[in-house]
Order: sequence, then structure tokens, then C-alpha cells
Amino acid sequence: MAWCLETERLRLRHTVDDVPAILALFSDPEVNTFLPWWPLKDEAEAEAFYRTRLQGPYCCAICLKDRIEWPIGYIKVDPEGAHDLGYALSRSYWHQGITSEAGAALLKYVAQEGIPFVTATHDRNNPHSGAVMRKLGLTYRYSYVEQWQPKDFPVVFRMYQRNFCVAQDFSFKKYWEQSSERMIEVL
Repeated sequence: MAWCLETERLRLRHTVDDVPAILALFSDPEVNTFLPWWPLKDEAEAEAFYRTRLQGPYCCAICLKDRIEWPIGYIKVDPEGAHDLGYALSRSYWHQGITSEAGAALLKYVAQEGIPFVTATHDRNNPHSGAVMRKLGLTYRYSYVEQWQPKDFPVVFRMYQRNFCVAQDFSFKKYWEQSSERMIEVL
């Protein structure tokens, strides 16, 4: 098994077909509250989710060092486009700095790999996710409204960004340009 990264408490490994762990995490309605998909219902959905969402060069399972066979979450950066940072963590590990620890290691890695910047968005009703983004050195750029799919309701997203090898004032504007309702909020 190839290890991607290691931190003080964690091992981040490239994702593999961890269907039981994927199902356990992404079937939790509370974990999925601020994720764009509905909770998974069974192993077939977990397997499909793995194939479509949890693969790629910068997608890692978050594992505790003493329990490396069972992921407690996932974190990834898309290799193209917005280079979007996304993450999910089992509820029993929330508010322990794990996502920030995993994110710091992954962002250092992708910067070394030549990714020019990363973006991350969060529902404005999920301030904890925004706090993780700020801890990782991402800065708020703008907010926009999107009809969230497949849940099909409007969400105000806050877009954060961290630049590695592009001008520090560069902002990824695709979400801004696609939305008819956008704003700069005072945070």
C-alpha cells in the first residue's frame, strides 16, 4: 500500500476501494448536511461513489496512525480547473484539528507538485468549514448563490483561495462569472 503523506497523528494514503468505510462515513446524514450529495444507502452506492468521487492523484483517505486500515475521512484537491479542496470527516473526529492537519499536509504536497492555487467553497451556514479553510491559509475572495445539485435548493457559497505559484491577488472567477447573484461579504 503506497502512503501519500504522514503527519504527527495521521497517515494520508491514496484512496483504495474502502467500501465499508466509505459507506459508514457518507451514509451519515449529519456528515452529508453540507455536502452536495444525498447520504449513501448501500455498498453499491459506496462503490460507485468511490469510482466517481474518491479517485485521482491528490485524493487521500485520512487514517489515524494506529488504525491505518480504516479511514476516518477523505480529503482531496482536484488536479485541474478550480483545484478545489474538498474534505469529509467522521463526526466522532470533528473539532479535533484533524481536517486542518490533513489539509496542511496535502496543500504542501500539491504545491510541491506544481498546482498553482487551490480553491475551496463552503455553505455560509457551515462556518466550521470556513474556519478550516482559514487555518489552511486560504483567504476569502467572494460569495455566490448556486442552485445546489442534486439537492436542488439555493445555497450561498463562500469561495476561498490560496495561491502557490501565481500572483497573490489572482482570484479564480469562474463561480463569480457563472452566478447571477454574487457579492463580497464582510466577514
